[in-house]
Amino acid sequence: MSMTAVKSVDPRSPASRAGVLPGETLTHINGHPIVDVLDYKFYSYDPRLELTLKAPDGTVRSLRVRKGEGEDLGLEFETYLMDRARSCANRCIFCFVDQMPPGMRPSLYFKDDDARLSFLLGNYLTLTNLSPREVQRIIDLRISPINISVHTTDRALRAEMLKNPRAGEGIDIMERFAAHSITMNCQIVSCPGVNDGPALDSTLKDLAAMFPAVNSVSVVPVGVTKYREGLYPLQTYTRDTASALIGQVEAFAARHLAEHGTRLVWCSDEFYLLAGRELPPEDYFEDFTQLDNGVGMLTLLSREFSRALELMEPQEMEGTVPFSIATGVSAAPFLAKLVGQAREKCGTIEGQVYPIVNRFFGETITVAGLVTGGDLIQQLQGKNLGQRLLIPASMLRAGENVFLDDVTTDDVERELGVPVTAVPQDGYELLDAMLGIRLTPETQHLAWENEEFYRYNP
Repeated sequence: MSMTAVKSVDPRSPASRAGVLPGETLTHINGHPIVDVLDYKFYSYDPRLELTLKAPDGTVRSLRVRKGEGEDLGLEFETYLMDRARSCANRCIFCFVDQMPPGMRPSLYFKDDDARLSFLLGNYLTLTNLSPREVQRIIDLRISPINISVHTTDRALRAEMLKNPRAGEGIDIMERFAAHSITMNCQIVSCPGVNDGPALDSTLKDLAAMFPAVNSVSVVPVGVTKYREGLYPLQTYTRDTASALIGQVEAFAARHLAEHGTRLVWCSDEFYLLAGRELPPEDYFEDFTQLDNGVGMLTLLSREFSRALELMEPQEMEGTVPFSIATGVSAAPFLAKLVGQAREKCGTIEGQVYPIVNRFFGETITVAGLVTGGDLIQQLQGKNLGQRLLIPASMLRAGENVFLDDVTTDDVERELGVPVTAVPQDGYELLDAMLGIRLTPETQHLAWENEEFYRYNP
């Protein structure tokens, strides 16, 4: 069956009223060919549509549909993308998937680099998978924003870093997008001695030349696990090298702010944690455009937590029970400060923060989202955990209670003897969890949103 074949029709939808049947293939909307979900969403927006449908026996018919502007037709297809998800054509020297240990669930080894997921879910892509038709479609349909993993604008260096001889063409595509005012948010995975230093200065200069089409840039440190046998010999950032890079980026951002009214580029929170430097204040991050890359995430969490403390009612402080928080090594001191703030406001709060050393991937991995259930159990056995263990929701698979190593929260609860609560990246929810206020189904749902974004950040 074609992936654009209709799997089901919502019985209360415009498509159902028009008579669309499961099993039919949607071939055109208002004469435009429907190849995938982007075509479907764009061309089905209008209130008056003519659908061309092909039955399993090859019979073709047309139906007219009237609906609200922007109202969904109500069709479900065989796959969300109405096409196969495209795997990455690169072998990036810093690819985290290549650094996975053997024996994990198959989905963790799939590398996506699909432009449609950039528009629909905010994923970052390298542009190496885009066909000329897709480049032109983005321009023609004016689809924005697009999230791009740039890494470097030096075409030869980009080809070397991505291990793809065509990777340099991605910069040409970006310049073409900029000429047509397609908004781009960019990411740079910074590798010591490879694309930082003078190479980073050059990249930032080139990206700034595409402003305002280039709307924001994040610089994040490379993650290096212990599973790198046969891979490019990457180093990790030290306290001094991380501090130097922050200084380099902040200097560039200050110049751009003075000339154009925006900093344009920011370092991720992890760089500040690695350097042992204070996180910038809230206004430094402007609109928090790069929040999903861990840029300003902890500052926003701190702001939300402080406001939650200000709004806390006296009765909410009564009867609190001891708790513990398990997180990655990098974020542990930050969370300990928040626990201290809560204790100052409410003297009955008893909480302990435990940094979990990542023995599964290697101790160079310090972010919370890559902590495994096995490491939790091993390192918290015999510790004073109070009556509740709080963990960042990013440790778990989206919508489930499973860690990266397939250990479940049920396993952790059984081994450690305390209930486990997954807390979303939200300061209000964090305080509620500390106070023992139960999450509602609606707030629990927040714990799973954007899980893939948060996994690689503190």
